[in-house]
Amino acid sequence: MAQTYDVIIIGAGPNGLAIAAYLSKAGQKVLLLEKRFEAGGGLCTEQVTLPEFYHNTHAVYMMMADYAPVYSDFQFEERYGVRHVYPDLQVAMSLADHSTLCIYKDVERTCASIARFSKRDAESYRDMKRRFDELFHNILGPQTYVPMDAAPLMAAKAEMTELGRALGEYTEKTPEEIVCEMFENEQVRTLMLYMACHWGIDYAQSGVSYMVPIYLSRMSNYRLTAGGSHRTSNALLKATFEQGGQIRTSARIKRIVVEGGAAKGVELEDGTLYMASKAVVSTIDTHQTFLDYVGEDKLDAEFVEMLRVWQWEKWSLCVLHLALSEPPRFTATATQPDLDQAFIHVLGYDSLAELKHHWDAMSEGRMPEGAGFNCCFPSVHDSFQAPAGRASGLVSQMAPFRLHDGGSERWLDYAYRREVAQRQIALLSKHAPNITHETVLWTYLTTPADIPNKLANMVEGSYKQGAYHPLQMGYLRPNQECSQYRTPVRNLYLGGASAAPGGMVIFGPGYNCANAIAEDLGIEKWWSEPSYVTAARANGYV
Repeated sequence: MAQTYDVIIIGAGPNGLAIAAYLSKAGQKVLLLEKRFEAGGGLCTEQVTLPEFYHNTHAVYMMMADYAPVYSDFQFEERYGVRHVYPDLQVAMSLADHSTLCIYKDVERTCASIARFSKRDAESYRDMKRRFDELFHNILGPQTYVPMDAAPLMAAKAEMTELGRALGEYTEKTPEEIVCEMFENEQVRTLMLYMACHWGIDYAQSGVSYMVPIYLSRMSNYRLTAGGSHRTSNALLKATFEQGGQIRTSARIKRIVVEGGAAKGVELEDGTLYMASKAVVSTIDTHQTFLDYVGEDKLDAEFVEMLRVWQWEKWSLCVLHLALSEPPRFTATATQPDLDQAFIHVLGYDSLAELKHHWDAMSEGRMPEGAGFNCCFPSVHDSFQAPAGRASGLVSQMAPFRLHDGGSERWLDYAYRREVAQRQIALLSKHAPNITHETVLWTYLTTPADIPNKLANMVEGSYKQGAYHPLQMGYLRPNQECSQYRTPVRNLYLGGASAAPGGMVIFGPGYNCANAIAEDLGIEKWWSEPSYVTAARANGYV
């Protein structure tokens, strides 16, 4: 006999866990279904190299830990001991001549570093930081935690305020144009463009450049979860369990049960049937949700076509996890004494041309030799993540899913994987000479082809469930039929990164989906609208 729940949620990643925690605390009988044995999705911390070396094998840099309502609504730190480390030196770009350009959480220290390259750019950064923070706190941040309006309505609202008009002007420019208009120095431009676009924005495309103020505002706000990123997912799972919510791991879904145009439950491949009296929620990608689990025969042909034209990211990530016998010691500490304490190191780019060459090569399926990357050594900031005196680290490099000489399967070739890892270590060693074959105790490489093997919703290594493209953002993410978290199938909701506002462990899709379900079903909310959203409403920004 089938078991019945109020709400069934497919996928126990960050957003699925958030929806479960909100609704179970609101008195709903909730079941989470997770394909993997472990909950958390991208919030994973694992011992993939040697014992006692803890590696955040997907999400590392938390840019909304001080802002997303999930953190305060569930009292992560007070109730569950989830703490975040906020390093003073946020980003350091080391150049070939061992000079460094640094972004601190303190604006004046950042300006002092930039002034070594350009005094004009130091003033430009101070002005940019003020303007972009204003845009973030008044418009972009609040918009993350409300449903998106249709583009014409958003444009009309924007035209009514000075801040809105400024944001519209940025949106119509390319990221490269924004950066190059603000800054004159080649190295400053390079770091700013990298930080603006690394997470998936095309440097030469307009239409989504409202993301540039978000990323450049928050690049001095990255946090590291003490004890590993998995502590956050554990807190949400505990919050769900405390209210009677349940989870089934290793759950392989056969279909979403649809009767009379409405979602009624979920059947697993082994024949187990779970029924939902109120709602089914999918936090996985749209292709699996609709094409695989609902079925084209139950969908309108035009809607199916919308799904099929969905674009995955232009590039993915190739990440090398390192178990080190000692923390890295950068040569440039001779002139930048705090460099070893930087949270994020950007290496391998001395000019815009080198950075753009990397992006352009990826569009052709190539990985240029000497391509740069960012790297991080979490145990420098959190001693839990490596044995005493040793260090855990990671190198995160942008890479295409399909290579021109062998497609995605080339990533599975051992010799090629070894070559990529050796190149990454060689570049790191140029800047931190103590990182050698002797100090690298073990490595673990995750390529773009490995990502979907582990996290199936990240199709083609698409770590945000879809490209940030003008036709796939805002009200159009994933399409106009699903932009409000409801779908053409009654009682079936979308709440993952394929829905607005997107990925990056910001909890926006999950939070907004939980609100939509509560409103539709008349569920009394125990949580309140964030004060910054209320203020943005009063000012006409949302």
